[in-house]
Amino acid sequence: MENNAVTEKVKQALLSMQRYSWEQGVAAQAFLEMGEKELVIQMSKAAILNQLADGRLAAVGNISVVTDPAGIGEAVLYASEVTKDPELGSAAQKLLSWLLEKAPRNRDGIIYHVIEKPQMWVDSFYMSPPFLSAAGCHTEALKQIKGYISLLFNPEKKLFSHIWDESKNDFARKDFWGVGNGWAMAGIARVISTLPYEMKTERDELINFVRTVLDSCLSYMRTDGLFHDVLDNTNSFIETNLSQMLAYTIYRGIKAGWLSDSYLTFAETMKKAAYAKVDDSGFVQGVCGAPFFDRPGIAAEGQSFFLLMEAAAQEFYKSA
Repeated sequence: MENNAVTEKVKQALLSMQRYSWEQGVAAQAFLEMGEKELVIQMSKAAILNQLADGRLAAVGNISVVTDPAGIGEAVLYASEVTKDPELGSAAQKLLSWLLEKAPRNRDGIIYHVIEKPQMWVDSFYMSPPFLSAAGCHTEALKQIKGYISLLFNPEKKLFSHIWDESKNDFARKDFWGVGNGWAMAGIARVISTLPYEMKTERDELINFVRTVLDSCLSYMRTDGLFHDVLDNTNSFIETNLSQMLAYTIYRGIKAGWLSDSYLTFAETMKKAAYAKVDDSGFVQGVCGAPFFDRPGIAAEGQSFFLLMEAAAQEFYKSA
């Protein structure tokens, strides 16, 4: 990847940040897609230092999460393949065993997002299905995606709600959280790229679904290329990360041939908006901010998706 000064600053700022399991995962995935081989190996080795006995990786701080520790799975698989390090390979297999055999799930086999509550979160689209598919468990990846769609997708708005609670048979948070829809779009885009040719029918179904949700999200884009934190609530704060997440999805989709060039203008507008939010220290400002994600600020995932967006844009323009 051709690094420019802004990208390098964003990268350095990300490396400075403390990270939970999902943040370590999305950061490692960003470096994987940037072609930063050594960083991917280093971050994978750091993640397995904090692997729980049940297989969950990068277990720092909140260890009640179920799918977040799988966010680094694809990076660990890659690191295992290029280094031939048996410890990395074993760590990836333990993580896979967690998802396939041990993780708490509902009666339909759909994995919960947290241990202490029977809840499905839209975040999980990005965390476990991409790793499952990259590990060759394509049918299971599709099963999880379809399960989350059945519970979280609103067919009228054509958007995802944030949290479904099975104990209440209702939403714990019905809001159409922008970043949540971004997690879903980016996660499904990654699964599309790893499905084998013989699963063309399933792949086409995912593509059509991404187009539907993407179109709905884009209908809420502001003239400055940003979105409100809750997409259909203009009283919610203006947020940066969804623009990066959707731009990433669009660049990947156009390059792979499953999105038309008509989406490119949207990606360029959102990318420009994200660049305008990078401060002198390399922090992407105005994203849904850590640690509570209830106000604009900075976050490791915001840094990571800037890099993922830029990597996808560079790949697109190399092939254009």
